[in-house]
Amino acid sequence: MSAPVASGRVILDEDQLGRTLRRVAHEIVEKHADLDQLALVGIYTRGALLAERLHDLIEQFTGRWVPTGALDISFYRDDVRIHPQPVVKATRLDFPIDGRSVVLVDDVLFTGRTIRAAIEALFDYGRPERVQLAVLVDRGHRELPIRPDYVGKNVPTARSERVNVNLEEADEFDRVLLLDRGEE
Repeated sequence: MSAPVASGRVILDEDQLGRTLRRVAHEIVEKHADLDQLALVGIYTRGALLAERLHDLIEQFTGRWVPTGALDISFYRDDVRIHPQPVVKATRLDFPIDGRSVVLVDDVLFTGRTIRAAIEALFDYGRPERVQLAVLVDRGHRELPIRPDYVGKNVPTARSERVNVNLEEADEFDRVLLLDRGEE
């Protein structure tokens, strides 16, 4: 299905998104000499979908299978009082993370609060050797000292703007848009 027409500015179309993920997957492989110690953990929802795509690309490039999981951070967020009934998904970590190099994967990095919550949640499952961060879009405006190790695209934004990531698995098409808050 083709992407519906939207009023926002297209940051990444389907082809650009695919090329961007291939580049990020190659960067992850280049920085991990021992793929046996690597694990990918996506943050629900779109981060988990992106982690699966990166997993497939890494396997395609190297012939190696990398454990991949999904992390629900609903009860680790500092805004849980604002959203008292979060939609909870099952964390899926079917492998030990102790001693591994874990790459957390998310779609958009904004204030850093989601990543803080994800790191806290991750450490409830074990003690990785290191934690790295891969994001599709870094839009700036950090409120916490969080810096990604792998970035698909840096997009300077105004605080009033929103980055909307659409992925085929969830939305039936791939695209990243920059929207004004009024265009949501």
